[in-house]
Amino acid sequence: MKPVILLAVILLSLSADAQVLKGTVMDSTGSPVSYASVNLRNAEGSVIMAFTTADARGNYALRLPSGLRADTLYLEARCIGYSTQRRAVSWSTGVADFTLAVSASRLPSVIIHAKGPRLRTSGDTLSYKVSDFSSAQDRVIGDVIRRLPGISVASDGTIRYNNKPVSGVYLGGDNLLDDKYTIATNTIPQGVVDQVQVIDNHQPVKVLQNKVKSDDVALNLTFKKGAKARLLGQETAGTGLPGNYDADLNALLVKDKYKAIDYLKGNNTGEDLQQELVSHNVADYKLRIGNDPPAALLSLGSVNDPALARNRYFFNQSGLLNLNNLVNLKNGLQLRVNASYLHDIEKRDYSQRTSVFLPGDTLQYAETQQNRFHPNLLHAQLTLNVNKDKRYVNDALLLEDNRWADYSDLNTNGPTVHQVLRDQPRTFSNELYLMAPLGSKDLVQAYSYISRTSEPESRSIGPSYSDSLLIQTVNVPTWYTNNYVSWLIPGNIGTKSFMAGGSIQSQMLTSNLSPAIDSSTNHVAWDKKRLYGQAAYDIPGDNLNANLTLPLIFQQIDYSDAGYALDKRQAKLFFDPQVRIKYKTGREDFVTLLYHYRHQTGTVEDIYHGYILKDYRTLFANNADLTLKQDQLMAAGYSHRKALTLFFYSLAVSYERIHANNITSGVITDSFQQQVVLPYANTTGSWTADGSISKYSFPLRTTFTGEVKWQNSHSVQVQNGAFLPFNTTVWTLVFAATTKLSDQVNVSYQLTGTQTAAALAPEIDQLQQQGAIYYNLLSGMQFKLSGEHYFTRSQGNPDLQYFFADASVKYRLKKWKVDLQLDAVNFLNVRSYRALYLSGNMLTASSYGLPGRIVLGKIMFDL
Repeated sequence: MKPVILLAVILLSLSADAQVLKGTVMDSTGSPVSYASVNLRNAEGSVIMAFTTADARGNYALRLPSGLRADTLYLEARCIGYSTQRRAVSWSTGVADFTLAVSASRLPSVIIHAKGPRLRTSGDTLSYKVSDFSSAQDRVIGDVIRRLPGISVASDGTIRYNNKPVSGVYLGGDNLLDDKYTIATNTIPQGVVDQVQVIDNHQPVKVLQNKVKSDDVALNLTFKKGAKARLLGQETAGTGLPGNYDADLNALLVKDKYKAIDYLKGNNTGEDLQQELVSHNVADYKLRIGNDPPAALLSLGSVNDPALARNRYFFNQSGLLNLNNLVNLKNGLQLRVNASYLHDIEKRDYSQRTSVFLPGDTLQYAETQQNRFHPNLLHAQLTLNVNKDKRYVNDALLLEDNRWADYSDLNTNGPTVHQVLRDQPRTFSNELYLMAPLGSKDLVQAYSYISRTSEPESRSIGPSYSDSLLIQTVNVPTWYTNNYVSWLIPGNIGTKSFMAGGSIQSQMLTSNLSPAIDSSTNHVAWDKKRLYGQAAYDIPGDNLNANLTLPLIFQQIDYSDAGYALDKRQAKLFFDPQVRIKYKTGREDFVTLLYHYRHQTGTVEDIYHGYILKDYRTLFANNADLTLKQDQLMAAGYSHRKALTLFFYSLAVSYERIHANNITSGVITDSFQQQVVLPYANTTGSWTADGSISKYSFPLRTTFTGEVKWQNSHSVQVQNGAFLPFNTTVWTLVFAATTKLSDQVNVSYQLTGTQTAAALAPEIDQLQQQGAIYYNLLSGMQFKLSGEHYFTRSQGNPDLQYFFADASVKYRLKKWKVDLQLDAVNFLNVRSYRALYLSGNMLTASSYGLPGRIVLGKIMFDL
């Protein structure tokens, strides 16, 4: 009994001499790190002298043993998903607070091993191993991306992950191309890419990470070790019949400090090189800068692109020089140059018959055109970027000088008329974005954008069209600037931000029609000024990610034209709230909600009173006040992913309602169309519902993809004095399968069905089928056979059916590391194509000339 009493006395005495150390464990946003471990270690870190666990609010209390020297100890706080932090022990204060940084691997990694493909998930990143999805006939990384489960690629190169467009494609973590990522997918050899990573909630600005959550999805390509050490390139030279050529000379570097994609391409085989220069997120860019440059006002006439793969109908003689270079310097400084020049000679021959269905009457007119387009497009951009944890700088200097010379021989219900259209859009702009800390946690942002644009247009219509040569000229030079500052205040739950800024847009629209008719000139001066303030709140949580934006905008517009005694001012105060919510319902599932209410005003192109002959049959003017629109959008979505079984699906529904204070009125005859804008209220609405699914079947070694989309829109137009309600419904069904039957045989198939219905016009049903077989005959020899079938049916019109077939064979000379390839494109020699288009109450039957059969021999080798 005495030993027990003695032990109790000793423990009580030790307890009386012990000291309690208290503190909190928080993350970088000020939120508590619940149940973090707090350990007291000796100087070497080999022995834990005492330990405790923080509570749900991040508070802890650690009782320190007596008789220990402070200089021989240290405290550490650790938690899964956060970096460990160590602090020296201070007896004097008795307080030790910790701020843990979020670790890059916030969620535990999961690696899926199987006989088929495998995926790797780590937090918000999903990684596809390229070798698991590639085949011997894949040449560039874009060929592999098209087959990845959960990812789809549109005909224009737009990439979607689980039906959401990606914001960009990064190369080894570097942004070389912004949103012009088709350059990468069409150029980078698939054999040098190790993984394609999908990064959800991608926030590229390091200062904002864990403070402002992003809803973007981005792709990142990681490269094999050997690829970073050498110059890469896949060179192609080809020639064929009838008089065709194809050349592609490129050089790539993917080093950590230097990245480059530079190439020279040329062809006359129908490959449209302008598609590689497409900005896939141009709508987001316009929203960011707050400006939508004036669109071209003149054209040679309305032409519908046929619903064919572009190389089926595109006559071209294209050449493209494209230079993209990025260098990472010291102190996080990054310099990037993107420059391109494209020259092309394009041909488009077509004829069409248009039927306009009016109450009690149907108007028809026909036209035939032989068009020649000569674009010369120059683009250059210099970007400076610093992206650090405490500082962000991005400055982009842009110059564009584009020149179009277009020629047309037109026949419409009469003699042939010659048209010449010249269009010269030019742009100069600079966009500067700065971000730096303000105090211990707050951030300050500054933004400045300035641009100068002009687009002189002129079109002449030959004298056989009227009594003399008609010449229409238009130009809308524009100065624009937008500047703001904002203050971000991170808190325990979310980040508050406050913004104040202003923008100025100054324009002058001038036009003239010669020989003059009554009211055929314009000299409109336009000035739009905006002052705005905005409060926003972001919740950057892992389960709940939300953003509320509350902007208040004062806008003043002054416009005048002395020739029509026009001198008006409009001053308005707008409140345009937006809320976006993303909530995780499971480890790999989430729902999204979006609502915005926006005010939109017309542009200088909506208020000119003098007539402009926009094309050979459309004379347009305005006779109403400035357009005002209220735009409401509501959207909801659900996204599911199960990486273990390679299963993805998404559901989305949206409704948009736009109310305007005016309506377009048109007078249509079989030879001419005149349009004016009238001051009558007008409301349009549209519903969209979309569901997509993608699943990889391991037993069948097949990726199955499906999509169902429904769109309904309703509007009102005035035609020939009658108010006509339009209600258009479009159904789209897509099914696709890509299978690997064996190491020698791959097969792909896609079916797309579309039904378009409108109240005043006959329904159009379309079915498109695409299939391909890839067969590796022998070692080093590969064969491909592909085909496309198009079917169109509409009441009152004959059924339309077309079948296209292609074949290619490739043989590798292993000794010289050279590939020889022979292509036969459209070897059934289809030379014409007819199609039907429905828009409102207008049904257009078009006929196009096609290039026909092309046989091309190529030699290809790697650098």
